[in-house]
Amino acid sequence: MNRLLWQPTPSRMKNTNLYRFMPILRDRWSVDLPDYAALHRFSVDNMEKFWLSVWDYAGVVAETRGERILTDADKMPGAQFFPEARLNFAENLLKRRDDDDAIVFWGENQARRRLSWRELYELVSRLAQALEADGIEPGDRIAAIMPNLPETVIAMLAAASLGAIFTSCSPDFGVQGVLDRFGQVAPKVLIAADGCFYNGKTFSAPAKLRTIIAELPKLERIVVVPYVSEQPELDALGERAIRFDDYLASYPARAIPFVRLPFNAPLYILYSSGTTGVPKCIVHGAGGTLLKHLEEHRLQCDVKPNDRVFYFTTCGWMMWNWLASALACGATLLLYDGSPFYPSGNVLFDFADIERMTHFGTSAKYIDALVKAGLEPKRTHRLAELRAVLSTGSPLAPSRFDYVYEKLKSDVCLSSISGGADLIGCFVGGNPMGPVHLGEIQAKVLGMAVEIFDENGRPIVGRKGELVCTRPFPSMPLGFWNDPDGKKYREAYFSMYPNVWRHGDWAEITPHGGIVIYGRSDTVLNPGGVRIGTAEIYRQVERLDEIVESLVVGQNWDDDVRIVLFVRLREGLRLDETLAAKIRRQIRENASPRHVPAKIVQVPDIPRTLSGKIVELAVREIIHGRPVKNRDALANPEALELFRNLPELAN
Repeated sequence: MNRLLWQPTPSRMKNTNLYRFMPILRDRWSVDLPDYAALHRFSVDNMEKFWLSVWDYAGVVAETRGERILTDADKMPGAQFFPEARLNFAENLLKRRDDDDAIVFWGENQARRRLSWRELYELVSRLAQALEADGIEPGDRIAAIMPNLPETVIAMLAAASLGAIFTSCSPDFGVQGVLDRFGQVAPKVLIAADGCFYNGKTFSAPAKLRTIIAELPKLERIVVVPYVSEQPELDALGERAIRFDDYLASYPARAIPFVRLPFNAPLYILYSSGTTGVPKCIVHGAGGTLLKHLEEHRLQCDVKPNDRVFYFTTCGWMMWNWLASALACGATLLLYDGSPFYPSGNVLFDFADIERMTHFGTSAKYIDALVKAGLEPKRTHRLAELRAVLSTGSPLAPSRFDYVYEKLKSDVCLSSISGGADLIGCFVGGNPMGPVHLGEIQAKVLGMAVEIFDENGRPIVGRKGELVCTRPFPSMPLGFWNDPDGKKYREAYFSMYPNVWRHGDWAEITPHGGIVIYGRSDTVLNPGGVRIGTAEIYRQVERLDEIVESLVVGQNWDDDVRIVLFVRLREGLRLDETLAAKIRRQIRENASPRHVPAKIVQVPDIPRTLSGKIVELAVREIIHGRPVKNRDALANPEALELFRNLPELAN
């Protein structure tokens, strides 16, 4: 690879937040920082100086910062950032109070709404008062089953203003999927929409809500947000249920008395995917989340006041939490709810043009879908304000890099980013001052001591290995819910390399400092003892027009492992010997003969999580005749049955 696709002009580079941040560090700490690589070294070798500088540069609002910046820096877990600080997360997101847009919402049902900063503040104030009147205190849990609506952001900010813990699922979660999550954390208040819209269909929620409420015994209040009807039916939900507007009716807006709590006061509970068991409940702190997001938004993504930031996400994916924090930069949130292909694949680009979008965030799968649909936004839309395209969720294939520059917009910083709910942020991501190379994530994120380890735990460059982080960072989880001795937390990240975070990605650092991720290390294929990342195969297979999507696993066979590739084809196509030979040739010529699957099998659907990620581990269990522990973590669990007892895999 190593083909240069884009680099900023000198004038554009000098206009980035990152470029302006570097002389602040030079002057303050008397350090020479000629380039990004030097800046990154400084950020991990001088963690106290770096994170203190981020705090000051971003203008964090706090009752006190305290003298100590980092304690127990040699302990993972155990390190503490800003142990004496007291702050409130919501206060830092609601600094603006003017009449410009804070939130612009589009729904696939043609709903259009906008809230000014003043209106947002007032609604948060009113909801916070209602919650406080219901006895909500710091540490109480407020749960939401919500589409990506303004009310979801309002609920999060109101909870955070009181020091409560916010946790959310999207409406596409099934009953058991919700209960597997909220049942563990025992919320006092549930905020839920009366339904949602997707792909031209209306989905009503009261029946599902009734079942969920019955299984959450500690619920004291249910607040229903009208979305699919103006007057949602509440009788079946019991006397604790109230319509959102009625809940706020008794409380006029006033100054919010933000509750300022320690830096590590819990803010969010996020969840692992739950495909191999009940989801882990990952607790994140207010200060660490705020500081990490401020760094990523301002420096890695170049978000400025009055920018208009979009991410195509549901409220069950950590990118929703990440997006909401852009308010702390004084940026406008652009929210969309529904199918990105209804009524056509142009809807998000219409949104971008009309609302002057500066940052377009999405998943790699969405970019795949644009390619398969033959869309060329560059020809149909102006995208005049768009400066950055962000992609995550799975590795972005090199051909999709080409697509963005050839068919979407040539002058954008394409930032493939990677991290997860585990850290509510990124290990590797964008660098608005630097070049974009084909198929590569641009850079290690500042403050993140990212390395690739070989099988002996030694750092390597130019070879594949385990992605790790060797030093602490502010947004490390506070722990897992219901894990009082921290045993599950330590086992999840620190069991392979003591005092080093192992993230579970199979990756490589390129000679010029880029990063390529080849898939999850627990799904790495190992035929004949050669380790192959699944993304290496997807990159080749999904370039073929006949293939909509694919899934690859290793099948135990003849005292070894053989590669099995499942493909979903375009409607009306069949997998025959000619197409199978074409697939094998594509993989052999562009990857290696070792990557070529022993078996290729056509399937009508591929199982995925509720956030859209394909589930290789679950399919691997099914083809080996083993049970899948948690089907409710899947958006389409019925698809698993398509892989059971396949005759093609019996010989």
